[in-house]
Amino acid sequence: MIVIHDELCKGCKLCAKHCPLGAIEIVNKIAVVKTHCSSCGMCVRVCPCQAIAKDAQIRGGVTCYSCPIQCEIQLGFEGACRRYSNSKGKLVRNRPLVLENPHAGLANSQIPDKPLITAVGSGTEYPCCKPAPHIVAAAVDGVEVVTVVTEAPLSYSGIKVKIDANTHIGEEGAKVLRDGMVVGMVDTEEYGAKMLSIGGANTLSGRFGFAAARTIVELANGERVKLQVEKGSKLELQVGYPPVIDGIAEKKMRIGCGSATVGMFAKAMAGAVDEAIVLDHHVIGLLSEHRAGEEVGMQYSGVLPNGRKSTRGRYFGEHGHGWGGTHIEEPVKAVKSVDMNIARPGMKILVTETTGQKAGLVEVQPDGSVIEIVITPQVQKVVDLIAANCEDAVVSAVYVGGTGGSARAGVTTYPVKLSQAIHAGQAKMTIGGAPVFILPGGGINFMVDVEKVVPKAFTWVPTPATVAPVEYTLTRKTYEEIGGHVASIQPLSDLVKVVAERKNERL
Repeated sequence: MIVIHDELCKGCKLCAKHCPLGAIEIVNKIAVVKTHCSSCGMCVRVCPCQAIAKDAQIRGGVTCYSCPIQCEIQLGFEGACRRYSNSKGKLVRNRPLVLENPHAGLANSQIPDKPLITAVGSGTEYPCCKPAPHIVAAAVDGVEVVTVVTEAPLSYSGIKVKIDANTHIGEEGAKVLRDGMVVGMVDTEEYGAKMLSIGGANTLSGRFGFAAARTIVELANGERVKLQVEKGSKLELQVGYPPVIDGIAEKKMRIGCGSATVGMFAKAMAGAVDEAIVLDHHVIGLLSEHRAGEEVGMQYSGVLPNGRKSTRGRYFGEHGHGWGGTHIEEPVKAVKSVDMNIARPGMKILVTETTGQKAGLVEVQPDGSVIEIVITPQVQKVVDLIAANCEDAVVSAVYVGGTGGSARAGVTTYPVKLSQAIHAGQAKMTIGGAPVFILPGGGINFMVDVEKVVPKAFTWVPTPATVAPVEYTLTRKTYEEIGGHVASIQPLSDLVKVVAERKNERL
């Protein structure tokens, strides 16, 4: 239950503004909690005056265990996420199960998954008003299909690099340099991986655009590239290989955050130790306080980990170059304090990270301090279990680009109709033969996994721009309807003969 300390409240309205249920109002410059409050604790977090507290001893409504917040949902009302309601004393999902997505699936199933040919090696027709280098047609399952290909110079392009690593490489937004030249930035971190954004229109048109274009292409083609994060780490990156950070090759990608690791292996941990702390720069997990610990019969041990409290058994970590990407570099430092009114001397605490690569065992002393002791074989088995469930760390990348501009003119005399056909599923776009994800909205913005593209398919020009092999595949009927260069269509069989003849001439 949420409690307001009137003598501390300044009436700043932050709690009312951020309450997900609108369950707080300001009356006479004092916060007042309404009856449908779910005790989610958001107000406690945002209050700058420490005038709000959550009293766990006073409970009401039905407790929801669908996430770590554990709302107390009042009769006839919703929880903070608005997914569940208390209906006659029982929790019910507000929305019924949806069995089918009416928007899923390709609109035109007559289009084959693969283009008739790829654009790799096709060349470029410039200016763009000329028909594309190759426009071929062939019958596929009784339907005449057309594929249009070109190697398109794209100023609107870049590459998103995913680095599987716990190691802290630098702050989000930090510049990424190559030989002292800015080529990109550190992007927002994704689950278990650091992200870099290299290139983009502004960077490519900037002072060091040529270096950015070269970097994009080399990464997309699977070459090794050395980069430096401003005020951060030195990186050696090659798609398909482990990342090397500050000279050390990463071995494992974390299995999940610290809380997730506790959730997955609570039973094994509880059978080996009295407590476990899983260090992670996002969320540190504390076994006995966690819901998973309760599920396996544990009670809170009195141990407080070195982190900032989030929710039950979950603590925010601090970035660093220590265990689990935190600032903690030895197991005894993972324990902030021990409440000896709850704990007992001799308690064994496992300290590990989300990859299981580092682990230690500490023991609680009579004065509440902890010392490191030798890991027992039983505890080591738990650590090995965590490590065995982690994937190998690897660098991967997604090339991003936009072909919504002049590149369409080589396909059709009515460019907007190509964009519309792509978004309607009436035309399928591929890059070097690989499927793409088309971003919603206007234009043709796409993303493609570079490891699925024909090897060494990307190049760059000093304008600067990267050059991508682009294919559009659609039925001939649709191609005619969008104003395609029908007069330039040639049978696929004819092109195959020409390619074979040229190959023989080279031999």
